[in-house]
Amino acid sequence: MSRLTVISAGPGVTVQDMGRPGHLATGLSRGGAADPLALAEGAALLGQSPETAAIEMAGMGGVFTADRDLRIALTGAPMQATVDGERLHWNTSHHLKAGQHLAIGGAARGAYGFLHIGGGIATEPVLGSRAAHLAAGLGAGLTEGDTLPLGQDRAGETGLTLDVADRFSGGTVRVIPSMQTDQFAPGDLRRFEETAFSRDPRGNRMGVKMRFDGAPFAAQDQLVILSEIIVPGDIQATGDGAPFVLLSECQTTGGYPRIATVIPADLPRIAQAGPGAPVRFVFVSRAQALAAHRAHADHLAQLPRAPRPRIRNPHDIPDLLSYQLIGGVTAGDET
Repeated sequence: MSRLTVISAGPGVTVQDMGRPGHLATGLSRGGAADPLALAEGAALLGQSPETAAIEMAGMGGVFTADRDLRIALTGAPMQATVDGERLHWNTSHHLKAGQHLAIGGAARGAYGFLHIGGGIATEPVLGSRAAHLAAGLGAGLTEGDTLPLGQDRAGETGLTLDVADRFSGGTVRVIPSMQTDQFAPGDLRRFEETAFSRDPRGNRMGVKMRFDGAPFAAQDQLVILSEIIVPGDIQATGDGAPFVLLSECQTTGGYPRIATVIPADLPRIAQAGPGAPVRFVFVSRAQALAAHRAHADHLAQLPRAPRPRIRNPHDIPDLLSYQLIGGVTAGDET
């Protein structure tokens, strides 16, 4: 079996897929990619299932090489990427020759970048998933010298690209009422929508804290709230009154009051907001949230048909002379 070798890796590089749904009752959250949309985008660029495991890179990538030719794709937070010193474009699929060194640096915007391999990462599944769930002790971060088995690539073209809307710079995030929303004073809920938040530098796959100026957010009788099920997207008002948005590796129960819940379609915007990125929350109705969910599902369904050939500068094509550039040319005197 072919293998990918990790020559070096940043502190938050892991194998991720869509995670492990269905285990909340046993105390295990779903986990999986911090930005599932980036997984779907990479799958579309390579013509494979969005369930295919890829490499997630939190803030910083690494250096990788393989013992076979690979098709790769780069999605999520844009990072500087090169192959043997030649720069690669993001949101694009590429051909990587056996033995070449793929180097991925820090994120220019956003938080989580993704490296996809044609055929995917073929590590042994645990509880139906290959995803590392660090909070639960399943799997571990990738480090120097690790080797990863690769699945069989169905083959296909490279040089395809996707137009991706910016979800890496913060922005407006839609929320719906949660279990304790009505325990916050109406004035605090209005202030919650009016407040200019930014992502705190401290954050991980469990969740991110929001920074802001002003009074803390506190619910009535919040000290007697019983622990209950929580899910990614829930926004807890923590002990210091700062909103904390839960992400893919959040715990399964919690006792902090939830002022709101981010709708699933907007959760990648929170996960990908880089440190200091501005965020505003706006309440929407259940009907509006469902409409956003349908639109997001439609977008995912259309992604496999969205990649298009990237227009390349002839100067950047190393094998230009191997292309048939004059096929179909005639003398112009045919009738």
